[in-house]
Amino acid sequence: MIYNNILGLIFSNMHDESVSELTQVRTMGSILFGGRYRLIDFPLSNMTNSGIPEVGVVTKSNYQSLLDHIGSGREWDLCTKNGGIHLLPPFSHHKSGLYRGRIEAIEGILPFIQHSDAEYVVMADCDVVTTIDFRQVIREHMKNDADITVVYAKHNFTNNGIGSTASTILEVDDEKRVISATINPDILGEANRSLNMFVIGRRILEKIVSRYAPEGFASFDKQVLQQNKANYRICGYEHKGYYEKIEDIMSYYNANMNLLNPENMQKMFLNNTPIYTKVKDSGPAKYEAGSVVRNSLIADGCVIEGEVINSVLFRGVKVGKGAVVRNCILMQNTQIGEDAELHAVITDKNVRVGKNKLLTASTKNALFIKKNQKIEDD
Repeated sequence: MIYNNILGLIFSNMHDESVSELTQVRTMGSILFGGRYRLIDFPLSNMTNSGIPEVGVVTKSNYQSLLDHIGSGREWDLCTKNGGIHLLPPFSHHKSGLYRGRIEAIEGILPFIQHSDAEYVVMADCDVVTTIDFRQVIREHMKNDADITVVYAKHNFTNNGIGSTASTILEVDDEKRVISATINPDILGEANRSLNMFVIGRRILEKIVSRYAPEGFASFDKQVLQQNKANYRICGYEHKGYYEKIEDIMSYYNANMNLLNPENMQKMFLNNTPIYTKVKDSGPAKYEAGSVVRNSLIADGCVIEGEVINSVLFRGVKVGKGAVVRNCILMQNTQIGEDAELHAVITDKNVRVGKNKLLTASTKNALFIKKNQKIEDD
């Protein structure tokens, strides 16, 4: 079913600061994930699978790789005359510069929203990796006659504090009405964590932005969910599916490594709601004689001559003869020299590790190597 009265908005740069190691050269949405995907593939596929025919992708900076990845939107069936995908640069409104938060970001694209005939807007960021059917959220939104519906999930916090970036914790009553929203509290135990996904009436969204943006307010969570919840009918929708939230480099590492558990992989990639991505014309992975691979995700185009254990390898990675790779995430075109050994290492794209090199870290504090870096003998 196609919802012609729904407009999708994806914020590709929101939370860039949380994974600064990876976003120095790209947007949050462009971060590689799971061997062959990018983070934007998940909200974009979720919207496509939910019958949302028109999606705007809000950009900010470092978005060239995002443009290359999305292209015309063909892979997501959004290459259409009516609706389709729209890439929205940061200066699309004469008053807006590089936005500080969601309200300012929306102000910059307000003419695009006002030009839409949609009755509702579905908003999502790229920091949550999950499969969700927005049709169910939209139905609950309509049923509750809500102004705003916030998607949340129950999470058991075992450390004091939530993470390196601000998270919003919701308290909902028996009717799923949001009665409090606390930003980045110190907390232990189970709580309702916002997944930065919203359904909101288009005209209500326009009024919120038109009212608060000129006053210098940038945060949607703080200004609307926290301080003005009495003025809007805000409801919560509990997402019970498997998800990963990318809050820092270690949560990114753990989210990838968790996919090595087949149960998690099955929960993330559901048969009836596939996650789409840009198709490459790479050849299949090649395993040379004597190579060893155990419990790993190996993308197409890889060449394995050595040993790979409990690792995620993206397209075009080469592991030389006698090399050992354990508990690692190796991004596109990383090359590991002969007899090198890596443990708990994250390499960005095009990294070269020379022969006989030893790079070892802890799975609780993985070592990150920047894009294009070469670790070789002088």
